[in-house]
Amino acid sequence: MKLLTVIDMQNDFIDAALGTKEAVAIVPKVAAKIRDCRNAGYEVVFTRDTHQEDYLRTQEGKNLPVVHCVRGTDGWQISSQLDVGGSKVIDKPSFGSMELAEYAASLPGLEEVELVGLCTGICVISNALILKARLPEVKVSVDSSCCACVTPESHATALAAMKLCQVNVF
Repeated sequence: MKLLTVIDMQNDFIDAALGTKEAVAIVPKVAAKIRDCRNAGYEVVFTRDTHQEDYLRTQEGKNLPVVHCVRGTDGWQISSQLDVGGSKVIDKPSFGSMELAEYAASLPGLEEVELVGLCTGICVISNALILKARLPEVKVSVDSSCCACVTPESHATALAAMKLCQVNVF
């Protein structure tokens, strides 16, 4: 069994508060990946970066003082260009999600977790490494064509770091 994990494909990361042209460019690719994986019978799960109104007073907010992904706002929503359907959506208050790792661990016969989404150098890498630590015998993969980061250079740096940790990057 394969699990496609769509990381933080939210409006604020695509074309709003923290959006980039690279993030906008991957949306159609991610939409196609979701469709193809569902057609192949794979499970699809989404994560959603989730902050509260007090974001700027949090540790993350002090280090990244750009209000984003506040619960209930348009920026918090997953892009309407992606078909969430009946998929599980995990709201995460941090870069990585232990809930995602435990959910993946609960799936019988899981052979691979593939990650796509935003941002390669923050939330994608965090979740890939948590999954790798929680599921050392499960293949963890990242489709680099369906990920983007703050800059192309930071995207490449994150991909290289994941490769060092035995995450399959293609």
